[in-house]
Amino acid sequence: MATQIENSNELEYEKIAWGTSLPVPSVQELVRNDTKEVPPRYVQNNDNRPVIIFEPSQESAEIPIINFSLLADGDEDERTKLHLACKEWGFFQILNHGITEEVIQKVKTAVSGFFELPLTEKKKYAMEEDDLHGYGQAFVHSEEQILEWSDIMFLIIYPLKSRKTVVWPELPGFKEAVEEYSKNVERVRDEILGNMSLLLGLERDRLKEMHGEMKHAVRMNYYPPCPNPDLVLGIGPHSDATSITLLLQDDDVTGLQINHKQKWLPVNPIPNAILVNVGDCLEIWSNGMYKSIEHRAVTNKEKVRISVATTVFPADTTELEPVETMISEQHLSMYKRVKFLDLIKHGMAKTMDGKIFIEYAKEEDNQRP
Repeated sequence: MATQIENSNELEYEKIAWGTSLPVPSVQELVRNDTKEVPPRYVQNNDNRPVIIFEPSQESAEIPIINFSLLADGDEDERTKLHLACKEWGFFQILNHGITEEVIQKVKTAVSGFFELPLTEKKKYAMEEDDLHGYGQAFVHSEEQILEWSDIMFLIIYPLKSRKTVVWPELPGFKEAVEEYSKNVERVRDEILGNMSLLLGLERDRLKEMHGEMKHAVRMNYYPPCPNPDLVLGIGPHSDATSITLLLQDDDVTGLQINHKQKWLPVNPIPNAILVNVGDCLEIWSNGMYKSIEHRAVTNKEKVRISVATTVFPADTTELEPVETMISEQHLSMYKRVKFLDLIKHGMAKTMDGKIFIEYAKEEDNQRP
């Protein structure tokens, strides 16, 4: 695999055609410069400001936990738990996934090492204005837009032709750690999608095949401490335009919140667990039986929080619509057929807020030119 990376033509990578994002200042650098107050452009409107909860939550403890080892062995009870988790929560944590603690710590160290670099070094890997590969912040469309209290690094992992290797940091061990972790996640990803296919009444490989040429990317998120965490959001409320997302969190820093039954619920990290959530593509394919859930990230005064999100999504040309097993006289299609590229472009042209992708998939005129 490494040889293929080194021999890939950096000038001929498959560019993401999703849209553009304006360059913005590094939030990490604002904090490094001893910012004592939140700059006005980061202050959320009153109705968007978070309630910060750091203590372990009993409700958070109710978020489903899936024993991946049992699931992979075909345990029907565990598969039923997966079904209920996707249907009632849209989120679940997986344990016993077979990714070693060593592999997990390596990728966490690699990501931390990148964000610890001086800004001049990180800027070598900055997103171009018409591209989303690299270091910066996505979904920024105007100078008046309220910004998020985070910096990101976005890398396409698979397929190889979609990699933009010039924005892969030349940091000792970085590529190897990201490669090894991603290869392990690929195995977990396929097992989860296989079980979801069976739960939707399909052949085991059907969901994977429906992606077309499946894309697998890693979004590395850095949330620096904030002097007034009740004024900002690390990431605003949104659902993912993916099929599924697999998130590796810091073990001891709570920051993710999910919108469960109209209440923002903090997700307590479980050491070495992977948090999985249903994306908009899976909601469409399941005809709304599985729901993509709004979630957001909050910050705190004292600690840096880093997360590694593996996003899984279809080829740009893939057309999304509910699968035949989810359609009946009693359950008509809730979504129009929509090309993934059109779905994602619609969202990228807006501020990431709420379920903008799903709203587009429900519009009567979503096939307009």
